[in-house]
Amino acid sequence: MIIDRLGGIDPLKNLQNTQRTQAKASAVNNADSVSISEEAKQMAEMYYASEIAAQTPDVRADKVAALREKIKDPSYINTAVVNVVAERIMDAYGI
Repeated sequence: MIIDRLGGIDPLKNLQNTQRTQAKASAVNNADSVSISEEAKQMAEMYYASEIAAQTPDVRADKVAALREKIKDPSYINTAVVNVVAERIMDAYGI
């Protein structure tokens, strides 16, 4: 009685080679890509800016400290300084 081998000496070798070939072919044919619209980019920039603004303190302590030091000097407050401050306040309120 003679028994013939089916599929050669190592039947798993053909199966492994087939899987590798299919994996290479699918990797080449199925390249993913992403495109971001200009509107989405602008929205991302606005979100980033709003996050920075939310984290920034409303009061600049260094400016306040410098102004406090200037006010302590009696010669700093004079008519010219008062007039400039008054004009800026009126401009801020649109008067």
